[in-house]
Amino acid sequence: MTMRTTRQRLLEEGLALLLRHGYNDLGIQALLDATGIPKGSFYHHFRSKEDFALQVVDHYMAEVHAGLDACLGDRSRAPLERVRDFFELSREKYRREGYMGCLLGGLGQELSGVSEAFRYKIEWCFSEIAGRIAVSLEEARQCGDLPAETDVHHLAGLLLDCWEGAALRSRLRRDPAPLEAMLDFYFRAAVS
Repeated sequence: MTMRTTRQRLLEEGLALLLRHGYNDLGIQALLDATGIPKGSFYHHFRSKEDFALQVVDHYMAEVHAGLDACLGDRSRAPLERVRDFFELSREKYRREGYMGCLLGGLGQELSGVSEAFRYKIEWCFSEIAGRIAVSLEEARQCGDLPAETDVHHLAGLLLDCWEGAALRSRLRRDPAPLEAMLDFYFRAAVS
């Protein structure tokens, strides 16, 4: 069993708290109480609440990239199946967390109008995800699973936009149905 560092414990608990409460309602004291970590240790690892939340986004993105690696790297599956697998993996993660949705979408909605740092960071994260998906969509286009004239970058961005909307609806309902319906619709339309 590996020991989690103080920083890892704070980031993991911070991720859960940010999903549940958002940035504005995240109290540093609540985080410290949940982890049993003293305040001085928090400020040893993070300059401020904003620095902490931006590092939580980095931690979240490491998880997202691990999911992308696992799904998109599975060469035993067709490219479109690999892309769908990633979103189904995400849907399962949302289920385990109580359909709290995507951290990026939640923070983006809450903070993009008031914080340039978060707006740029979250847009960059979405661009990274869409770029990774576009590579697999290009593979699908090359092997004839998508029409030759398909703009894979546009299609990847559209998929991510639709997913984020469905994730919001799923969070509101605490139900996976919007995610499932969106994936079914998108992948039927993409291959037509």
